[in-house]
Amino acid sequence: MSIRLEQKDAALIIHNQEARRGAIQPELYDAIKTAIQRAKDPAIRTVILTGGPFFCAGGDLTQLKERASLPEDERRARIEQLHDVIRAMHACPVPLIAAIEGGAAGAGLSFALACDLIVAAENATFTAAYVKVGLTPDGGLTSALSRLLPRQLAMEACLFGTPISAETLNGLGVITRLCPKGQTLPEAETLARQISEGPRQAQSQICALMRNAGDLPQHAQMDREVESMARAVASPEAAEGMAAFFEKRPPVFRS
Repeated sequence: MSIRLEQKDAALIIHNQEARRGAIQPELYDAIKTAIQRAKDPAIRTVILTGGPFFCAGGDLTQLKERASLPEDERRARIEQLHDVIRAMHACPVPLIAAIEGGAAGAGLSFALACDLIVAAENATFTAAYVKVGLTPDGGLTSALSRLLPRQLAMEACLFGTPISAETLNGLGVITRLCPKGQTLPEAETLARQISEGPRQAQSQICALMRNAGDLPQHAQMDREVESMARAVASPEAAEGMAAFFEKRPPVFRS
């Protein structure tokens, strides 16, 4: 199968091995939504999104060309299908990790940037390729790029479709781990194991806080922090974490 789910320890891995450089197919939308739904199970601590030699080349141009003949409301509906998946990723109850070989382009870049952590091969490239075929970005890409990159670099990427190297993004702090070619999935699995040893509920709340922090005024974000911290401090996870601190031992968090 070109797209499959695999559970490995506490990680749920989405393998997008579509032959055409990981081009997006409806099955990928379904796999991501299924994985996020399954992540509600306490036994799942992370979701990893990975591909073949090329992580994801974005939308299938043959399908996009056919879409041009559809009425506008249907064209909008197809775009909303992508946006629904991105929204689901932003609401995932566990950390999302992208393991990127080769590169990510178009909506594939949207998928990568919707993840909480990114592990990338040293030779990977990241491209907002839409303009090269007369299109404009979707999948929340302009929002993500404007938050993560200097405005001029983000504008260059979108206006010219100029590839950005993994090294450049690593220097900007966008990449979590930079790896030799072929090592991104093992490194992502290492991060997943580290996450699985931590406090699940606290990690989930951290993801929820961090994913939306840039979209809210500071006072509104601080209100969210009050609510989250007030719940966390009385939780069993906090009790274990503080007990371990005072007893000078590693904490043992239970899902």
